[in-house]
Amino acid sequence: MTKPTLHAALAAALALSAGCLFSKKPDRPKETSAISSEVEETFRQRWVEKRTAELTAQGTAAPAARAQADQEFRDRYAFNRKERK
Repeated sequence: MTKPTLHAALAAALALSAGCLFSKKPDRPKETSAISSEVEETFRQRWVEKRTAELTAQGTAAPAARAQADQEFRDRYAFNRKERK
C-alpha cells in the first residue's frame, strides 16, 4: 500500500517540477543602438568601397566613383537616414 502511494507522490512531484529547476535561461544583454550603429557604419564603408572599386574598374575617376557610390548607398538603403529615432 505504501508503494503505490509513494509512486504516486513521486510522479506528482516529478510532473509539477519538470523543467522548472534548470530551464531558466540567463538574461542576455540587449543590443544597444551603439552596436547597431557600428554595424551599419561598417556595412556602409564596405559597400561603398566595393561599389567604388566597381565604378573605377569601369573607367570612372576615383573621386567621382566615390561620390557616386555614396549617393547610390543613400538612395538604396533607408536605414541610414537621420529621420529615424
